[in-house]
Amino acid sequence: MFSSYRKSLGITKRMLGGKTINESFSIVDYFCPNADVRVLKTQSACKSYEFFCKVMVMAPTAKILVVDDDPAVRNLIQRFLMKQSYQVEAAEDGKTALALFEQFNPDLVILDVNLPDVIGFNLCQEMQSRNGVFVLMLTSRADEADKIRGFSKGADDYLTKPFGLGELEVRVAAILRRQRVVTTAEQKRLVFEKLMIDPVRREVSLNNLPVPLTALEFDLLHFLASHPGRVWRRAELIQEVWDYEYVGDQRVVDVHIGQIRKKIEADAAQPALIQTVRGVGYKFECPAPAQQPEKV
Repeated sequence: MFSSYRKSLGITKRMLGGKTINESFSIVDYFCPNADVRVLKTQSACKSYEFFCKVMVMAPTAKILVVDDDPAVRNLIQRFLMKQSYQVEAAEDGKTALALFEQFNPDLVILDVNLPDVIGFNLCQEMQSRNGVFVLMLTSRADEADKIRGFSKGADDYLTKPFGLGELEVRVAAILRRQRVVTTAEQKRLVFEKLMIDPVRREVSLNNLPVPLTALEFDLLHFLASHPGRVWRRAELIQEVWDYEYVGDQRVVDVHIGQIRKKIEADAAQPALIQTVRGVGYKFECPAPAQQPEKV
C-alpha cells in the first residue's frame, strides 16, 4: 500500500528492561526487520537501563505528479504533499506533464482540467492508456456534467476549486490505498465462463483477449464480481471502492458501470453480468451455464 503514514509498533518495557542498546536493537530488528529504530528515551534503574523504543515503519512513498498552469496552486499542492512525505514533481502544461510522466512514472496524477496547450480530459485519457495511472482532476467548475465527462475519460476522483488542503490529503490517501498489497484471500482469479479477472496482475480478459480498464474500473468490477448476486447501493459502492465518504453526485457510479459494460458485455444496452436493480443499485450476476442438448 502506498501511504505516507508511519506505523508505530510497541516494544514492551518488559522485553527491553535491563538490555543494552545493542541488545535492544537486536530484539527490535528480529521482530521488525529493516525498521527505522529510534531510541526515544533511556532511563537508569537499579544499575540497569530500560530502553523505550519506537519503531517507525515507513511504507513505500508514493510518487505524485501535479499538473496545473496556476503557479500559486501548483506550488501550494507540491509543497503540501512533500511535507506529507510524498515524492512530487510538477508541470505547468500538457507537454511538460507528458515528458515528466514518462520519466517519473507517478502513482497518481493531480491534473487541472484547463491547461494552456491541451484539454485536461484528453491528457487524462492519454495517461490512462499508457499505464492505468490514478488521476485526480481539479476544476474550477462545479458542474456535475463536467465531472461526469472526466470520469468517463478515466479520472478516479474530482476536486473543485477552491478546496482545502485537508480535503486534498484525504482524497489522495483514499486513491492511493487502492494500490495496497493483495491479501492471500483475494489473490484467487475469478473466472466466469469467458470472463477472467486476475487481482494480482490487475488484468481482465474476455474470450482470451485483454480488456483495457482504468484502475477504478478494475476495482469496481473486481469488487462486484467478488460478491456475485449481492445487490449494492451506490453509496455502498462508493464507500467500498472509492474508500471514503464521497460528497457529490452518486451518478459517478453509473458512469463507471456504463464504461465497464461497454467493455465486457455482449450488449451494453441489455447487460447480463452487471445488472441494474431499479431503485437500489447494482449486482454482478454469474453467467448461467449453457444448457446441454437432451440426449434422445
